Amino acid sequence: MIANALILTIAILLALGFWLMGELKFFIPYRAVLLHQYGTVILAFLGVLFINVFAIAFAVNRRFFSRTQEGNSLTSISSYKSGRENSPHLRLNPLTRSWADNVALIFTR
Repeated sequence: MIANALILTIAILLALGFWLMGELKFFIPYRAVLLHQYGTVILAFLGVLFINVFAIAFAVNRRFFSRTQEGNSLTSISSYKSGRENSPHLRLNPLTRSWADNVALIFTR
């Protein structure tokens, strides 16, 4: 999940950088002055931008693409652990039961 968010963040920032290089060609003669005067500010801005884009990519990835090994989303596990495990669709589905529940079902039959 972190790797996917990192790759997406790097791709977005690279695309943004290439687009800005094309748009800001008129700053080429002043490159040395701009980097000398505002280099730390630009670097700090890029760091904060990277963290924010990474956080957004991670949140979107976690919200829409997170799955467990059984194929269930993380929301079904959170509802299972929050006390709603007695609902019929969770009780009958063997993929959402824990091993302790399966053992308990064996001994209660």
